[in-house]
Amino acid sequence: MMKNKIILFAGLLVIFCSFGYKKLQNTEEIKWYDWDTGVTKARNEGKIALIDTYTDWCYWCKVMDKNTYSNKKIIEIINKDFVPIKFNPELDKKYINGADTMSGRQLLGALSGGKHSGYPTTYFYLTKRNIMYQESGYIEVDKFENILKGMIAEHNKP
Repeated sequence: MMKNKIILFAGLLVIFCSFGYKKLQNTEEIKWYDWDTGVTKARNEGKIALIDTYTDWCYWCKVMDKNTYSNKKIIEIINKDFVPIKFNPELDKKYINGADTMSGRQLLGALSGGKHSGYPTTYFYLTKRNIMYQESGYIEVDKFENILKGMIAEHNKP
């Protein structure tokens, strides 16, 4: 009798674990690119480059990652119509921008037109129209969803 209970318990444990594992496997998330790869991909595919400018020390950057970029609706929209790029201008790294090679600070200046306003800042590069938009600060899910939809509409204008 005890042996049957152990076998039943082990079987149920395997079933529950496999469901949990499948759920974790199917969890959709944003596939972030680095600057060089992402911008090239966006241009080649005619998509919008969404550039999340952050720093490692920025509290609101972490909140945006946790709340906004982990939201299912946001993930679906970004994965369909955008090429998401994570960009930390404080890293000691060189970035390719067209024919130029820039430091993180130089690239940040180019993205913002010299008017950077802190972290996080989200830049939208509409590749079809060669236009850059900037949204500063933490953005909640509903507002960010509206911004994303507006960027898609703007990008697809004739």
